[in-house]
Amino acid sequence: MNMATNTVKAAKKKVYRSLTPKGFKPVVRSPDFKLSKDLPKYWWDNDPAKTLLLAALSASFPPGERFFIDSVRYYQDQIADPELQRSIRAFIGQEAHHSKEHKLMNGCLEEKGVGLARIEREIQWFMDWMRKNLSPERQLAHTVAVEHFTAMMAEEFLLKFDALEEMDPRIAPVWAWHAIEESEHKSVAFDVYRTVGGSEFVRITEMMYVSVMFPFYTSLHLMQLMKEEGELGNLKSWAGALNYMWGKPGIFRNMIPSYLRYYSPRFHPWNNDVRDLLEEAKKRWLPASLRD
Repeated sequence: MNMATNTVKAAKKKVYRSLTPKGFKPVVRSPDFKLSKDLPKYWWDNDPAKTLLLAALSASFPPGERFFIDSVRYYQDQIADPELQRSIRAFIGQEAHHSKEHKLMNGCLEEKGVGLARIEREIQWFMDWMRKNLSPERQLAHTVAVEHFTAMMAEEFLLKFDALEEMDPRIAPVWAWHAIEESEHKSVAFDVYRTVGGSEFVRITEMMYVSVMFPFYTSLHLMQLMKEEGELGNLKSWAGALNYMWGKPGIFRNMIPSYLRYYSPRFHPWNNDVRDLLEEAKKRWLPASLRD
């Protein structure tokens, strides 16, 4: 009886089929960016608020991306699909390079007096807390949620609008490369989560949590950096950044539809197929040796 019941259950169990384009996988690149010492402190549009917003995010990348790697690697042995296995290895390789390059960028900014080391330590503490207190499933769900945020920012913010054009040409390629790879691997953690049977409740509730914590801590760290720089009262910079993000062109405002789609049971990161956008960005920002 039990054997028959198990057979029926197995027959009814739906096999997960990824919507990631067939044959598409992230490409592991090994860039060697050189940030010169004469890079201006406010390298995005000569604006403190805009620059320090991305600096705060950069401080979070080394500890955050190590956490993402660990959460996906935990389930790697459970993945039978060879194509997804290749994508997992590429995801790990890309995130490892992101951590390395942003560690170097953060050091360069530290030398200019931007206090990122404290922020990185705080993020590391939080990642360690999650490792100890959250189940592997929820840790992976956290990665899936944050990967959706970073893919949205990469595609809607850095690659579609003129932010990269406004940056100092010595640092813009670093952000372009990172944005391209965030979009390339945007479905890997999601596909792993679905393949191993991750709970829809956990996926949705973790996104709700991330939707509060990610903006809160990013805003807090931005205010701390602005205060340390003596720019907290720079109303012109604040107003310009707020208008850019929420007014015109309204980068964050334009992300809202993409964000809300995450809550659909039919959501998949590649419902938003941006392969043409990625090809344009690679031609514009990457040397030929790093494009494929």
